[in-house]
Amino acid sequence: MKKNLGSILRFSFFLGLGIFFIWLFMRNLTSAQKHEIYQSLRIANYYWILIAIVLGALSHLSRALRWKILMEPLGYKPRTSNVFMAVMIGYLANLALPRLGEVSRCGVLTRYEKIPFNKSFGTVITERAIDMLMFVLLSLLMIFTLSGKLHIYIEQKIYTPLQQKFNLVADPDIYFVLILAAFTLAGIILFFIIKRKFKHTNIYKKFYNLFTGFMEGIRSLARIKRPFQFIMHSFLIWFLYLMMAYIVFFSLKETSNLGLDAGLAVLIFGSVGIMIVQGGIGIYPAIVAETLFIYAIPSTTGYAMGWLIWASQTMMILLAGVISLLLLPVLNKNNHHDKTGKIAEENT
Repeated sequence: MKKNLGSILRFSFFLGLGIFFIWLFMRNLTSAQKHEIYQSLRIANYYWILIAIVLGALSHLSRALRWKILMEPLGYKPRTSNVFMAVMIGYLANLALPRLGEVSRCGVLTRYEKIPFNKSFGTVITERAIDMLMFVLLSLLMIFTLSGKLHIYIEQKIYTPLQQKFNLVADPDIYFVLILAAFTLAGIILFFIIKRKFKHTNIYKKFYNLFTGFMEGIRSLARIKRPFQFIMHSFLIWFLYLMMAYIVFFSLKETSNLGLDAGLAVLIFGSVGIMIVQGGIGIYPAIVAETLFIYAIPSTTGYAMGWLIWASQTMMILLAGVISLLLLPVLNKNNHHDKTGKIAEENT
């Protein structure tokens, strides 16, 4: 009962946080601006949303195939259908509580493929390590392609208000470099303080174990039997993620001329929003609105676009996750599994 209460409280917290971000964005909008948002949602071409949902499902199929490759060196060959449905159930669980998805999908394979939980969970850590690496690489690519626009955005949104408030007179580039240097120095000092003062605390040990797990996941890649296919799926997953965001741009006339660089920016900044608030509810559309402002898209249109992208991704997870929950016991009704993950028909 205590555990269930904790889960309910955590879910309520993230839901409340999402509602707060919705209120925070909407509170200063005029009635006309709110009408613009609703009008954009009403006239959007939902054909492109459907395509985005299909692309999302394909990205998760690619993730399932990559996960199978990771399990091969351990001696397990689970059915692709079970692995895919486990992935979708994991994403469905993640909408409710953070990190519940990793536990859920490993639990599915333990039940239906007899793969030990600790072994499948180890492959999930490897997956997270690779995805983090891909995220960092794409973030660097985004910064490179967006450097000019980011500079203008920072000047308009940060430097100009500070200049008006504190009467700054120096070149904004100087302040940008100083702020960047200050944050870097503060980060280095903070790292050593935390390492020295909190080395023996549970929080430090948790983050340290997460880092060591990340490194172990990277090292385990040496045992993969199909490295080329693994690399191909790793890039394909994130390419499809990019296309999921980009393709929705065509649903509104105002965003239909945006390029892949805008899609990449939405993907990276939107992913950060999902990390901050479970499922990205509330904060994801606001982040997309701010991101598209860099490309001279009005905030109201950007906010509507954020909801369209978020809705397409969430709808895909809900549909595929619920269907997977229903199909898993049905498709595995007449099968039993040995400990190597190989499936044999039950004797009737």
